[in-house]
Amino acid sequence: MLKTITIIAVLAFICTGCSKGSVAGGQHSSGSQLSNNSAPASQTAAGEVSYKVPEGWTVEKPASEMRVAQYKLPKADGDSEDALLVVYYFGPGQGGTPQANIERWVNMVKQPDGSPSTDKAKTETLTVNGLKVSTVDVQGNYSGGMSQDSAPKDSKSIYRLRGAVVETPKGSYFVKLTGPEKTVGHWEQSFNDYIKSFEFK
Repeated sequence: MLKTITIIAVLAFICTGCSKGSVAGGQHSSGSQLSNNSAPASQTAAGEVSYKVPEGWTVEKPASEMRVAQYKLPKADGDSEDALLVVYYFGPGQGGTPQANIERWVNMVKQPDGSPSTDKAKTETLTVNGLKVSTVDVQGNYSGGMSQDSAPKDSKSIYRLRGAVVETPKGSYFVKLTGPEKTVGHWEQSFNDYIKSFEFK
């Protein structure tokens, strides 16, 4: 009898953990792709993140489980490659601080003249629909980092990186746009609109 009661209690605990561990996503977010054990149930918050994809962007299948969204931004006239925008989400309290991520992104870009990219990077902090957003804009020779599908075919070409860390009650969303300077410039307003469309409700 005691063994039966113990089994029932364990099953009830497991089911409760499954229902609380899920993370809701927005229209284009991480909801269905996150692992239920990505964060303790006590850290989840009611509500969900949503954001609007601009016209002209091509939705792609994320290349890894760390990516909750991925888009191709068609190349501008004169450029040989498209731009790539990726959204990462690792769960509540995961992924590092905004400053640490911005520094990492800046370090992926080297200046042709050997000067520090930190001197050329433009950073900003703003509030979007009640959410704190930290952004960075830097250009130079981009290495691709761990995302080699975003690296240029010609390592000497000038790429532009625009990044944003959107802090939400469910954790931070990391947005990184990389591509030829002209192409990223062509989609600059769309990128700004995309970041400003993030909401948590």
